[in-house]
Amino acid sequence: MTKLSKLQKFAAIRTFPNVYSSKGHNTPLVVDYQGNDVDMKGQWQNHFQNDNPIILEVACGKGHYARGLGKMYPENNYIGVEIKGNRLWTGANGALLNKEENVAFLRARIEFMEYYFALGEVSEIWITFPDPQLGKARKRTTAPRFLDVYRHILKKDNNRVHLKTDSPELYEYTLEVLEEQQIEILYQNDNIYAQELDFPELDIKTFYEEMHLKDNRTIKYIQFTL
Repeated sequence: MTKLSKLQKFAAIRTFPNVYSSKGHNTPLVVDYQGNDVDMKGQWQNHFQNDNPIILEVACGKGHYARGLGKMYPENNYIGVEIKGNRLWTGANGALLNKEENVAFLRARIEFMEYYFALGEVSEIWITFPDPQLGKARKRTTAPRFLDVYRHILKKDNNRVHLKTDSPELYEYTLEVLEEQQIEILYQNDNIYAQELDFPELDIKTFYEEMHLKDNRTIKYIQFTL
């Protein structure tokens, strides 16, 4: 099988019916697979053709968690958000091939998600093995500015944010931010595989997690509500 180049993958995802691409950072418009400009803000049920809960995987990479959760919980809708098209292609292509109709993807920067999701449109957010941005705290996906974005799009009641990481620095930083902002932590564990998993969702392993486990790194998890 011929390996596609990055440019070929970028071109391919523009034809995928499960992928929407940002039109810019200051507009809610996205482009669908037919090349139409559409405003999906508050309208994601039109894609999924149901009113099921919407759960995001932000900075999703190849979409392992969005797809894994979609298989585990078919009663929910999942959207992977990622700016790098070549990574997104892997998840979107796999979802199409396996007819995973409750999984979609949005090519956009996560700091601008308020443009693409309405107030309270999202039930949960998963942050799985993000770049810990060592030395660049403001860029961390659990930095206060990102938490403000999550607050805007999450439901006000009974929402959840999940962080799964191998980085002790990101784990400790996140706990500090949550304490400073008096955010309720529902669960924390600095070595989830030291015992039987408390949540079946944690058994989903991303490409990066598989690499980290081979390096004998411990995997950490925090669940909190905004």
